[in-house]
Amino acid sequence: MLNEFDIFKDFLRHHHLRWTPQRKLILEVFIEQQGHIVIEDLHKKIHSQDPTIGIATLYRTMKLLVDAGLADMHTFNERTTYERLYKVRHHDHLICKVCGRTIEFEHPLIEKYQLEVCERHGFTLRSHRMELFGICNECRK
Repeated sequence: MLNEFDIFKDFLRHHHLRWTPQRKLILEVFIEQQGHIVIEDLHKKIHSQDPTIGIATLYRTMKLLVDAGLADMHTFNERTTYERLYKVRHHDHLICKVCGRTIEFEHPLIEKYQLEVCERHGFTLRSHRMELFGICNECRK
């Protein structure tokens, strides 16, 4: 069975790009993260292991990971985060407009209703993204 490293190597090879130690380290550190990670936080973790990897290299590599289908980029409240995609169950997001907290959730009726809507309109669903914005319990207090 393929893992994220195999998938990324194949993607790079297909696009005539090199598998470098920097890209390997970025992928290693990224897949260790849980949930959504801000690029600056990811850069701190990577920089502690290899101070030669700059933020521009990290941005370029994260774009490649998104293009390879291994990561997803979200912009919530003008803050960009990245999230691991490989072997992660589909979920949607609640985003606090005050503190930026992101809560992941799943609901079978949402999935059911969106399929019904697609069928009604003769539409073949490939993916979807639901982001609900509001104020979390902590910020409402």
